[in-house]
Amino acid sequence: MIGPAPGTKVMVATKPVDFRKGADSLAALVEAEYGGKPYSGVIYVFRAKRADRIKLIWWDGTGLCLMAKRLEQGAFKWPRIQEGVMRLTAA
Repeated sequence: MIGPAPGTKVMVATKPVDFRKGADSLAALVEAEYGGKPYSGVIYVFRAKRADRIKLIWWDGTGLCLMAKRLEQGAFKWPRIQEGVMRLTAA
C-alpha cells in the first residue's frame, strides 16, 4: 500500500463542510478559514454533515490530490465539533 511519508502532517477540520466542494474549493477554504497552506504537502481532512463521508486534499509535488471515502455502514469517529483544525499524531 502506498501511504504518506513518515512525518507527514495530517490536519483535521472538525466542522463539517459543504461536500459539493472540489479540490480547489477545499484548498481555498484551507487558506481562508484555517490559515493553512494547501500546497505544502500537509494532508487536510474534511467531513460531511453526516459522519459517514470524508474528503482529503494534499499537494503531492505535481498537483493537488483529492480522495473521497463514503462508508456503506456506520460512521467515522470524529472529534468534537469546534472552530479550526486539529493535528493528528501518529498515536
